[in-house]
Amino acid sequence: MNAGPWLSVPPPGYGGIENVIATLVPELRRLGVRVVLASVGSSTLPVDEQVSVFADGQFAALQRPYNQVCGIAQAHLAGVVRELHSRDDIDLVHDHVEAVGLATLAAMGPAGPPTLHTLHWDLAKHPALYGSLDGGDRVRVNGVSASQLARAPLALREHSVGHVHLSTPLAVDADRRPRPEKGEHLLILGRINPGKGQDVGARLAHRVGLPLVLAGPVGPYHRPADLAAAGDEARQNPDVRFFLDEVAPHVDGDLVRWVGTVAGQERDDLLASARASLFPLRWEEPGGTAVVESLALGTPVVATARGCLPELIEHGRTGLLTTDEEELGDLLLAAELLDPDECRRVAAQRFTPAVMAQRYVELYERVRQSARAPRLLPA
Repeated sequence: MNAGPWLSVPPPGYGGIENVIATLVPELRRLGVRVVLASVGSSTLPVDEQVSVFADGQFAALQRPYNQVCGIAQAHLAGVVRELHSRDDIDLVHDHVEAVGLATLAAMGPAGPPTLHTLHWDLAKHPALYGSLDGGDRVRVNGVSASQLARAPLALREHSVGHVHLSTPLAVDADRRPRPEKGEHLLILGRINPGKGQDVGARLAHRVGLPLVLAGPVGPYHRPADLAAAGDEARQNPDVRFFLDEVAPHVDGDLVRWVGTVAGQERDDLLASARASLFPLRWEEPGGTAVVESLALGTPVVATARGCLPELIEHGRTGLLTTDEEELGDLLLAAELLDPDECRRVAAQRFTPAVMAQRYVELYERVRQSARAPRLLPA
């Protein structure tokens, strides 16, 4: 299980991919899968073995200029390849490292084990790689939603074995927990950047007069005090510039607040008590971890109908969707009409870790069978 060099597993707060892995691995092991985790040394997820190149996560370097950080993911993958060359007991690699993981493992050719590469991100980002991928019969990919794969280049779709929706441990017995007490606040949970649309949410909160909490990091800065202490140097980060220029003017500490990264029970309480989760998306969201977490905690979703949102949300039942950015304000006012218990019932049926793990075991076997099948030569 190749988690990459950016954050520990589980992550200390924000960390979408690392949280997915932390959710998946315990269920795989419960099903009898032996897991070797390739991550950073500070990872604490119980596994059978762990492989590390870096002692701790390198996330703070992720958005520095390319020529300063281009060796980080490559160094991690070099360690993974060394490990694979040194042993013969790895049946399959499940890779989660954007671009570099797929390219490196495909380049191993017949020397590498069968590989499933999960696509967690916007597939328009790497057209030269995805448009010419040739993993043979050994390297396959899966999406985290059908809509994500539908937008993929042909070469990538030809390597696909399907999609697996994300899950959350919060969905386990979600329908048996007491109904949470609701407050008046809205919540946007996630890393602050243009694609997530926090600036839209802040303007809408002022328009409809509902309090909004923004919870998530701004670039590498997890707390308002950290960003304030960074000074002008922080503006080199594009997410910081977006926050300072487009979001911060609407953050008044009263109607709109930025609380930084929240984790654990604090995050769950903030989400469960929200009137609604807001996703004013400007991009085609591929996976939507925060969406399924919201449902599991009984909080309806109000969102732009982009990416995976129409797959995860049943309009009028577990959330409200629109293609009109301004209509989101009206939907925020209507969200109180939705039943939090229905959100939790749907989450308990569709988005548990057991459902995700079983689906991945099925894909693992498909990838292994594909790798074993003889390739037919053209006549």
